[in-house]
Amino acid sequence: MLTHLALFRQRALVIAGIACLIVLVLWNLPQLGFVLYPVRLFVTFVHESGHGLAAILSGGRFDHFVIFPDGAGEALTAGGSPLLILPAGYLGAALFGALLFYVANTVPFPRTISLVLAILLAAITLLFTAILSTAWLVGLGSALVLLALWRYADRSVNLLVLDVLAILTGLDAVLDLFAIIIHPDASLGATLNDAAAFSRAVAPIIPGVVWAILWALIAVVMLGAAVYFSHIRRRRVL
Repeated sequence: MLTHLALFRQRALVIAGIACLIVLVLWNLPQLGFVLYPVRLFVTFVHESGHGLAAILSGGRFDHFVIFPDGAGEALTAGGSPLLILPAGYLGAALFGALLFYVANTVPFPRTISLVLAILLAAITLLFTAILSTAWLVGLGSALVLLALWRYADRSVNLLVLDVLAILTGLDAVLDLFAIIIHPDASLGATLNDAAAFSRAVAPIIPGVVWAILWALIAVVMLGAAVYFSHIRRRRVL
């Protein structure tokens, strides 16, 4: 007879597969862009928070961040290490996505995870965004959706939403890679993209596109590791 944990792992594997199919469909059907748009704003929220956290950890200051209606964003920081701050948007999003996927698929309390994530988003919003700005609306709106999931949705629905958010956030660097390759020195936010800025500030010899590709590869490895340790390795152990 299967234990409660074994049943959770079986269900989590099926839901992870469904989440991957959803991401694949959203990624390849431009007609569903309106569905992907709010998730894109959520990913930008995490991305800019990554820059800010890196600034704080490297001895700088995180003032606030903004999200533009087109999905781009910008974090306003002071001091700290550009070596850590500039890659922390994409790599921070990759780490967040990988950790969220791993935790959601190994800890059998997805509703609690939704609640904790909602509280975290609300705290970041209140501390680092301007009232009624797009970033403020995205942060609190995402927190309210997660709170509603925690309160009203069952565990499977919570897990499915968490998986989709984890995959899309974890692949932020991959999602933006094509645009960076086409326009290596541009950004939708009217400033240099992170890879180009990193190249100019830290390693001028290496083009920004190379850093963008490297970060995308690291993101894929991180998410792949999360999938391996949460599902593949555990099934081999069993």
